[in-house]
Amino acid sequence: MMTSSADADHGAHPILTASHITKKFGELVAVNDLSFTVERGQIFGIAGPNGAGKSTVYNLITGFYPFEGRIDFDGRDITGLQPHRICQLGIARTFQIPQTFPSLTVEKSLSVGNRFGAPGRFDPAYVDEIIRFLDMQAIRRQPTGQLNLLGKKKLMMGAALATRPKILMLDEPMAGSNTSEIKDLMAFIRRINEDMGVTIIIIEHFMKVLTELTETLLIIETGSEICCGDPVTVTSDPRVIESYLGDAYADGN
Repeated sequence: MMTSSADADHGAHPILTASHITKKFGELVAVNDLSFTVERGQIFGIAGPNGAGKSTVYNLITGFYPFEGRIDFDGRDITGLQPHRICQLGIARTFQIPQTFPSLTVEKSLSVGNRFGAPGRFDPAYVDEIIRFLDMQAIRRQPTGQLNLLGKKKLMMGAALATRPKILMLDEPMAGSNTSEIKDLMAFIRRINEDMGVTIIIIEHFMKVLTELTETLLIIETGSEICCGDPVTVTSDPRVIESYLGDAYADGN
């Protein structure tokens, strides 16, 4: 079984706590006094309408914007740290649109992630492990620009994993994927969580994906929490149905 640095304390205590975080862009309140806790080793989901503030929450956790409030990661206050420092401490993320270096090979792209996550401690053996985990041995020397959408998504996750994260944050990984690809990605995300011991935070619009994958689901609207708990309870909450899911979802459609 492939392991990462996250395995040692799997399930021991909360790994990330956001406390009363608020972000304003001028008069627009994108995130409004939001608090939540992610337990070590779990898959934690975030959903809500377009413009609810989901990606802004990601940007606050990963240091892209200053904000009010506090974020603790792995027993340490990371509020105000730079994005590269947060990554090196153990939080990696992906983006809605797959970001790759199209002229670099699969192997070189993963090597960039490994070098970025641990400056001065490049580990080619670990890069080889990630290549095997991605099942990309046959295309390790292929330029990433030649990969299809599913391949680029997996490579982007692989590059994030190459930094040796304790938390992997996925931003709408199913976007643009067909049913077969969604099943493939769900299985892949489970493997990351279970085989590598990496805590997952996932933003996703496909509610079926979230109800099947996550242990805790947070629904936000206009930057504020509507409901947070286990997926069955959350998706049955009248406030969630009214503001996000709609009557068709409640009727099983």
